[in-house]
Amino acid sequence: MTDRVVVGGALLDAGRLLAARRTAPAALAGRWELPGGKVEPGETPQDALVRELREELGVTVAPLERVPGAWPLSGGLTLHVWTARLVEGTPRPLQDHDVLRWLLPSETGEVDWLDQDRPAVEWAARTLAR
Repeated sequence: MTDRVVVGGALLDAGRLLAARRTAPAALAGRWELPGGKVEPGETPQDALVRELREELGVTVAPLERVPGAWPLSGGLTLHVWTARLVEGTPRPLQDHDVLRWLLPSETGEVDWLDQDRPAVEWAARTLAR
């Protein structure tokens, strides 16, 4: 059996990266992440990213490229992160988050990222800084 994939979105807009503060579960509440969720059976990771960011943030995005790497999560899940461009809407915390924050590459160290998101955040910040 293969691991189930969770897709995270490094949402980029105007040289900034979107950070989302978790509200649950209790062990993760108050920490920051790249928003996203589980890839459903029969769904591509890119389709899952579009769906999850629409559900969680109320926006339409266009997936760009996969961030190199994969990070193990609990419960046999594996995190894959994709960069994405904001196409339509203004992100709002609709599910699983209470605060959103746009960060410049130099500001990504100002929030307490979930450990598994840190490598992808660092990669995205370097990409934005180019």
